[in-house]
Amino acid sequence: MNKKQITVMAILTLVLAFMDISGLPAVLFVHFSLSDVTPYIISLLVNFLIIGFLAGLVLKSFGKDWPLGLHTPGLVEGLKKYAFAGVAAGIFSCVAFIIGLAPFDYKPSVWKILIEGVFYYFGVAIIEELYVRGLFLNIVDRIAHKKEHHAAIAIWVSSVVFGLGHIFGMIGMEPIVILFKVISTIGMGLYFGAIYKRTNNLWVPIILHGFIDICALPYCFTTFSGYKTISLIGLVIIYTLLGIYSIALMKTKKR
Repeated sequence: MNKKQITVMAILTLVLAFMDISGLPAVLFVHFSLSDVTPYIISLLVNFLIIGFLAGLVLKSFGKDWPLGLHTPGLVEGLKKYAFAGVAAGIFSCVAFIIGLAPFDYKPSVWKILIEGVFYYFGVAIIEELYVRGLFLNIVDRIAHKKEHHAAIAIWVSSVVFGLGHIFGMIGMEPIVILFKVISTIGMGLYFGAIYKRTNNLWVPIILHGFIDICALPYCFTTFSGYKTISLIGLVIIYTLLGIYSIALMKTKKR
């Protein structure tokens, strides 16, 4: 175990997580408006580029042999084997959002749909999978490498941290809403972690994370922000089931 490399990767993980959650530094100098697109979203997209550049620089210097998994081998096979559950979860969550948000009261521009409903969500998927699964999960896995179930430990730890990390974006909401959302996100994290370790390919969880996030597209068609009760209940059920499926994956030997 290369302690120096793990230390560098741990610091990088913390820095990327802080930048992602805070929006810094882009929110300080990017003030651009386009049609009805929320300006803050554009700032975050620029911040994603900065995060990607910083991560690439550090990984090139200190993590050439880090098992990140940003390659093509295993991608197609991984999607064939494990995408169905994620796609189904995304579609059902989209239906839950539609039921909860209807009737819709806003007609967004094409720019808003593309930037907020597609580009932003896929950017979130890339950045979160990079530092949560690609970095943090592997750090925990290496630290716990002497344990019999080190991979499962890494998946669980990274998933719980992934779920708790979303609390920052829900400050001010009802405690029950936060709790249900954290549970849903942990279930989602178990899925992303499990398929990542099964395929050793980070693009697999990135693509499925992006798809699931894009299924929140109905929010572009409403002025409401937050979660309706029926949607929240639906999400908890959907991602708890996805989490159970992921636990089964962790217990099944790779073929």
